[in-house]
Amino acid sequence: MADRLNGTRILILETREEAQFSKLLAEQGAEVVQCPVFTIHDAPDPAPVEAWIHRTIDKPFDDLVLMTGEGLRRIMKLAAARGLDQALVAALAKSRKFTRGPKPGKALREVGLEAQQTTEKPTTEGVIEMLGKLDLKGHRLGLQLYPDKDHGALTGALAAQGAEVDSVLPYVYDSKAADASIVAAIEDMAEGRIDSIALTNLGQVRRLIEAAKAHGSEARLRAGLERTLIASIGPAVSGELAAHGLRTDVSPAEDAYFMRPLISAMAAALAEKRPHAAG
Repeated sequence: MADRLNGTRILILETREEAQFSKLLAEQGAEVVQCPVFTIHDAPDPAPVEAWIHRTIDKPFDDLVLMTGEGLRRIMKLAAARGLDQALVAALAKSRKFTRGPKPGKALREVGLEAQQTTEKPTTEGVIEMLGKLDLKGHRLGLQLYPDKDHGALTGALAAQGAEVDSVLPYVYDSKAADASIVAAIEDMAEGRIDSIALTNLGQVRRLIEAAKAHGSEARLRAGLERTLIASIGPAVSGELAAHGLRTDVSPAEDAYFMRPLISAMAAALAEKRPHAAG
């Protein structure tokens, strides 16, 4: 049903897929306030990533674990620039492939590959649980990581299972440029100008808190979130909110951790919150 979000202002912090998310929200009648919390750049030194690509091609891994779709796309971009993309895809086809949630699976399908298994929950803990059921002793395991997180629990668990882990970090976050827009968004929430904030990855929660602390706006952020409907796409985001003493108001129904179900949940909650606007 179109126009379910008429008269609402929705704040989104997504950077990678913000155009798609913004379009879906606008289709429902929302006024979308965009505030990217960081920009993504290729790893400043491509040499370790290129070396990982060569190792993958020369001796394909037994297993490959992809933590983000962005990571695989960045790896493929560098491989293409070096004329190695076809060889890399052929090598990856020989590995068992495991993904943290649906986004890396989508990136795999873009190069004609499929994941053998995806976590039920798109979290590091979910990856550890999924891989913990496998016999990895003596396996060479390629592991694509993402920035701004301590991956020690994951690499430690894999090493304890006897896997030989070869990790790669293909991109970095640049957050400083976004601080001013984040502070402005915090003020919008604190002044009641935002109906809902939609959070689609846990890094957004961390960046909100980090930028608010850096600019003396943490109290304003918490005050703003008190009066704003907080929408979380899934358990990883909700867990990060809880870790900072923040609540989740709505999540997608039936564990469908995607944008459309999230929008449906937001529309239903906002209609309840503002019954005068639902007629």
